[in-house]
Amino acid sequence: MRRLRNVKIVATLGPASSDYKMIRALFEAGADVFRLNMSHGTHEDIRARHVIIRQVEADTGRPIGILADLQGPKLRVGVFANGSEELVEGAAFRMDLSATPGDVTRVNLPHPEIFAALEPGTSLLINDGKIRLQVNACGKDFADCTVTVGGTISNRKGVNVPDVVLPVAALSDKDRGDLEFACELGVDWLALSFVQRPEDVIEARTLARGRAAIMSKIEKPAAVKAYDAILQVSDGIMVARGDLGVELPVYSVPPIQKRLVRGARAAAKPVIVATQMLESMIEAPVPTRAEVSDVATAIYEGADAIMLSAESAAGKYPIEAVTTMNNVAMSVEKDPTYRSVIEASRVVRRESVADGIVAAAREIAEATNIKAICCFSQSGTTASLVARERPHVPILALTPLMSTARRMALTWGAHCVITEPQDRFKGAVLAAVRAARDGGFATEEDQIVVTAGVPFNVKGTTNILRVAPCDERLISRVDPE
Repeated sequence: MRRLRNVKIVATLGPASSDYKMIRALFEAGADVFRLNMSHGTHEDIRARHVIIRQVEADTGRPIGILADLQGPKLRVGVFANGSEELVEGAAFRMDLSATPGDVTRVNLPHPEIFAALEPGTSLLINDGKIRLQVNACGKDFADCTVTVGGTISNRKGVNVPDVVLPVAALSDKDRGDLEFACELGVDWLALSFVQRPEDVIEARTLARGRAAIMSKIEKPAAVKAYDAILQVSDGIMVARGDLGVELPVYSVPPIQKRLVRGARAAAKPVIVATQMLESMIEAPVPTRAEVSDVATAIYEGADAIMLSAESAAGKYPIEAVTTMNNVAMSVEKDPTYRSVIEASRVVRRESVADGIVAAAREIAEATNIKAICCFSQSGTTASLVARERPHVPILALTPLMSTARRMALTWGAHCVITEPQDRFKGAVLAAVRAARDGGFATEEDQIVVTAGVPFNVKGTTNILRVAPCDERLISRVDPE
């Protein structure tokens, strides 16, 4: 099943999308990767959905990526004697370690690590920023605050601390258990929440032991500040705009999104734009025009993927949400302005032979009537480098490894094909032209560009390029072996 767009679609599974019929329908509507949210559902629920995805993959013959999203530590207040209280702007309010139920003057905050990081002037955000406090005085077990934005505070509402780097690991005990479970299950990507520093990513990578690629969710101000270092140790990036919009002024999120997307693209690493993309479709069969523009903006920016959360997991119209994303993507990518924007934002990287090869492949395709760029990739690196160029012709990513094909389901423009292992370049060329013809990308009258690394099956050796006719009879016998 050939997608008629380059950007990929990630659909979250949940109560509204947990059986074979619905997951198959979401795939056919356009979902390329399925997200399993470890914050919701039991391991048995997650396992059952994983089995169904792999069955859909087998039945359709197309590699499907699976992303397990780890919950991350949850910072919450305690409980109130009356269940809730109304905080008034200007009032004094204390947070402390006492387990006594709270009232209108104080509440338990069972996180000594937060108190350790606080200082006068720090902001505390409650319930997704609906309530805001400013710290006046603090110690190892208390924080005396002033209410700067009032509202109703109730049991176990979430707490955000945007102004400081918290001495809190990105992986809770639950996350470590979920990570091991997901890796044993065989997911392709792990999304890491609460990232503040590159060391958080390194810890997750150590625990994963190569069984899944690591995607860092950029959702905290500390992660934005340390983005370059975090990007360097990550396999991919998720622009998680929900918490970013809570902990930072909402007007700062769009430029941050653009910077994160461009940085990931320059590094040839997949980047997902996520959160509230078609939020109204949880309840309505059609999106708002503003939501459509939001999705389109991410595509114009060159994001590898766009993501649905509750829209497909718990909404009333999951298939319609995926269909809408698919239609918006096809419409944007047909717009002549799209090509000019993508080409204007291309980052020139000429630091290696591989960089030169993929740039040449793109330039040849633009200058001639080439129908596709076919790249052989053991790890997915070559396909990612080709995708960074954002060529105007399809990218055929050929690999003998199903695990690599599944991970590349997130890569912009990559049409993944499982092929027989190759040890000679001539055989690779023949496999490429057959894949191009079989997939409907080219006919016998057409030509394609083939890139590969010799010797084969060695990561990072992309060093050869060939313009090949798709008529096998015309492939010269003197092609390099």
